[in-house]
Amino acid sequence: MNVIYKITYPNGKIYIGQDRTDDINYFGSARSELIAKDFTREQRRNFTIRKEILWESEDATIQEVTRKEIEFIRFFKSNNPSIGYNLWPKFKIASHDTL
Repeated sequence: MNVIYKITYPNGKIYIGQDRTDDINYFGSARSELIAKDFTREQRRNFTIRKEILWESEDATIQEVTRKEIEFIRFFKSNNPSIGYNLWPKFKIASHDTL
């Protein structure tokens, strides 16, 4: 089963990813150093994250799964560093947002 999931961290930031095995124990490949910067040592002592399945398909191709992942990253804006931990596709600030 192919799935697109959303991980929500205690600070509200999110990570969108794909898993083509539907492994219940897989929580993505977000960069640990980015996440660690957002939490104190004390906060890391009791740390709960939430994993939600946003989409699933038994027969989607790898390309279709990747397209769907990008669609969700853009929808949730999880590639915006103030919102999430996705590094790709690269977040671009709209020209009207820079004022």
